[in-house]
Amino acid sequence: MPDSSHLISLGFTGQRFAPGVHICQIFSDDDERQAALLKFILSGLREGEGARCFSDNLAEEAVEEYLFRYGVSYQEARQSGALALARTKDVYFKDDAFDPDRMLGLLRAFQADTVAQGFSAARVIGEMTPDVQHIPGGSRLLEYEARVSLLLRECPVTAVCQYDARRFDGATIMDVLKVHPLMVVRGSVVHNPFFVAPEEFLQTRQPH
Repeated sequence: MPDSSHLISLGFTGQRFAPGVHICQIFSDDDERQAALLKFILSGLREGEGARCFSDNLAEEAVEEYLFRYGVSYQEARQSGALALARTKDVYFKDDAFDPDRMLGLLRAFQADTVAQGFSAARVIGEMTPDVQHIPGGSRLLEYEARVSLLLRECPVTAVCQYDARRFDGATIMDVLKVHPLMVVRGSVVHNPFFVAPEEFLQTRQPH
């Protein structure tokens, strides 16, 4: 279970949270997306956490330069296992399909491995791309996000999910909001008024 006595920084807001929060960042500006991503990585490394980042729109050099600016060695973070970067499609769309069960297994394994390696906690930030709407299993995206909220109750990975409002239609964005208990609004993390409890959301998705 998440340790409520240990609060962590996300980096892009002054607020602190118990590990295991599930946050949605809907962005419409690339600088906003990258700034949140870099700050999230930096704060995780400073807190002694293991951090993972999944993005098709992040240059390795940008991460190295940003961390160097704050006295953190990118190479050391990579070599120690504290930080790993990967492209969205290589993680979420392995074998050109989206498999929620495989992804949930990866999250569970990441949290267990991170703790076993001596890191204080685990965090991940990932940008979902609209490619998910055109591959096998992509229709299960919202099921996956709802199940992430359930998983994080017992497997406290701090997770930020980034969605580009310019690349998804409004109806999809509204559905995405329903499956994230917290959301980023003007640099602050707030309780999401559109959130539907995962048990309830998943019940509505069951075939009748």
